[in-house]
Amino acid sequence: MIEKYSLQPSNFDPDTPKDFVLLSIIAQSFFQPFSLEDNLLIILTALTAGSGIGFNRAMLFLKDGMKLKATTWLGPRSADEAEAIWTMLSSPGIGYAEIVAYNRDLVTKMVKDIQPKLKFLVYDLESQSLPLPAMAALNREIILVTEAGSEPEVDPNFINFIQVDSFLCLPLIAQDEILGEIVVDKGITHAPIETKDIELARLCALLAGNYIYTTTLYKKVVEMEKMAALGEMAAFISHQLRNPIVAIGGFTQQILTSPCQPERCRRNLNIIREQVKHLEDIIYKLSHFLKITIRELQPVDVAPILLNLVERPDIKLKAAKKAISLRISENLPLIHCDPVYFEEAVVNLLDNALDVTPEGSKVYVRARPYNDKYVMIIIKDSGPGLDEKSREKLFSPFYSTKENGTGLGLLFVKRIIDSCDGKLEVQSKPGRGTMFKLYFKVRERGQ
Repeated sequence: MIEKYSLQPSNFDPDTPKDFVLLSIIAQSFFQPFSLEDNLLIILTALTAGSGIGFNRAMLFLKDGMKLKATTWLGPRSADEAEAIWTMLSSPGIGYAEIVAYNRDLVTKMVKDIQPKLKFLVYDLESQSLPLPAMAALNREIILVTEAGSEPEVDPNFINFIQVDSFLCLPLIAQDEILGEIVVDKGITHAPIETKDIELARLCALLAGNYIYTTTLYKKVVEMEKMAALGEMAAFISHQLRNPIVAIGGFTQQILTSPCQPERCRRNLNIIREQVKHLEDIIYKLSHFLKITIRELQPVDVAPILLNLVERPDIKLKAAKKAISLRISENLPLIHCDPVYFEEAVVNLLDNALDVTPEGSKVYVRARPYNDKYVMIIIKDSGPGLDEKSREKLFSPFYSTKENGTGLGLLFVKRIIDSCDGKLEVQSKPGRGTMFKLYFKVRERGQ
């Protein structure tokens, strides 16, 4: 007997144990886009989702410079609103995705009323003595407060805002760095905050701190990659443009400063024209690479495109004394892409393959179904192949194995494949040529 279950929990059951509800709601973060706001909202949802952990309301503080600022409030503002929310949560067939969406809408609606009050809850982390709730973040410890009205260490502004006598402070820490804090309470049910509640809330705080830390780290990595790419672009442009500009300047100076024979002047002017054409080619490739905009994918019949490609004059000229072996499966399905960009991607790969294939050898082009979901296009050369180091750098900006290459061609191809929601694989070994495999999603005829 075989039984199958969905990987993602589908329905919310109020009678499910709190531990499982918590894990189920947190698991939804793996099905969400990589958005810090979404993931933190899932954490707040786990803390306040009715029969979840059992808290009614949650407030999120985030570190901004050296300040701890209240940013988000989630939860009912009254007993009537709480009853409406919990009635919705107990509806048959309600899913976790619906719960998160509901809470996102709830936060949006409350912004106008709550946000002006939240902006007054700001604490300076440079201070050596902070009131609660900020003290929990500063001391890096969970703090349960009861009878808050009689506690001198609690900020009166905060008590005035939440209007409860008991609350739990959960610092958000990662790598011993203060990232924020979550404060939860049971201000609607007025039930006591128990040890098990604290233990489950601790897990939420650890996950929330990890989300903030990894998102910050990811942004730093992206920024570093951008700066590295800018550095590479500056070096590339400097290297590519220096020689043509020096040549143009030198030969122009010769023409202007000293008389020259017509033949010599003509030679100098021809060189200047060639260098200008080279500059235009570099600028075109750079601008073309940066302007990939596929507005809408459409069904594409690749067979006629490939058949026409091998008959193009520029391809036939480059393929002189070489051979292109083309095979296309019968009744090849349509693919999901942009016909113009698809052709440019294949031309780019075919052009590279012909460059490295020696005279008397073949370039292989194949188009066939890979499975019922993808069509596979193969372009294989008979060139020297690539070692492991070259394969790893193949799609790096401005990396090229050609003497005068721009290093943008393969990156251009990859951007097209990604824009068409396809996949790209490279197989190569020294002495055995290089094979590119392009996978495009099938678009059924008449779909």
